[in-house]
Amino acid sequence: MLSIFLGATMAYLLGSIPSGLWIGRKFFQIDIRQHGSGNLGATNSFRILGKKAGTIVLLMDLLKGSISVLLLKQMDLHGVSPLIIALFAVIGHTYPLFANFKGGKAVATFAGVILAYQPVLFLIGLGIFILTLAISKMVSFTSMLTISIGVLLTLYFQDIVLTIIALLADIFIIYRHRTNVQRILNGTEPKVDIFKWNNK
Repeated sequence: MLSIFLGATMAYLLGSIPSGLWIGRKFFQIDIRQHGSGNLGATNSFRILGKKAGTIVLLMDLLKGSISVLLLKQMDLHGVSPLIIALFAVIGHTYPLFANFKGGKAVATFAGVILAYQPVLFLIGLGIFILTLAISKMVSFTSMLTISIGVLLTLYFQDIVLTIIALLADIFIIYRHRTNVQRILNGTEPKVDIFKWNNK
């Protein structure tokens, strides 16, 4: 049981690395929590810091999830799926110890978890994400739709743990986007053109 506790702690601390905050402060002298949506995730980083920095933040957030799974696979978790323990990386990203427990909306880090656990599902989801974003131009809507479709796609892999975790993540991610849902319904959700995003 000690290994499960250590694994969960490790995953949470990895998830707690506030990529957007650190990149913004180090290279732009900007606290992105005070700009745009105030969110620490990749979307706000793209908007405030530009494509290059936003891409770095996105990759770092993905890696937090992927590295957690890869490390957990090397540990004796007494029969507990590393996918379950890796959820602590998602929790860390959302409620980071190193940023006063105010983080991102969990999409990129959960995607990183899926990348390491079931790469084929990740690649299919990535294709859905890019296509939907190009059409809708709304990152929030695209994120929620992609994870929701992803839950259905997990059935193909006949992995009940994967399906349950994906469903829980779907509910959590939609909850984290509740203000976005209201703006979508009101027609006031900001839109982006992925081909014309800030190019700093």
